[in-house]
Amino acid sequence: MNKDYLQHNYYTDIITFDLSSVKKIVEGDIFISVETVLTNSKRFKTTFQDELHRVMIHGVLHLLGYSDKNPKAQALMKKMEDKWLDKRG
Repeated sequence: MNKDYLQHNYYTDIITFDLSSVKKIVEGDIFISVETVLTNSKRFKTTFQDELHRVMIHGVLHLLGYSDKNPKAQALMKKMEDKWLDKRG
């Protein structure tokens, strides 16, 4: 999917498509590669569940308008991911 739709020649853990046509209404598709999430959980020495939650939040943040196209935006995205991960019960 990453190659077909985004012309990226690498694996990714999540792809988000914003389908919103009206402001203030969030609508989109999120595709998660559980295989890549599992690989990344081992790479980053975290649990599969924590890594899965992180990418789910990441996708929702994209639908809310957050970007990760440059280091400053990536830092903000990571901060927001951490904020919402900390809210889990």
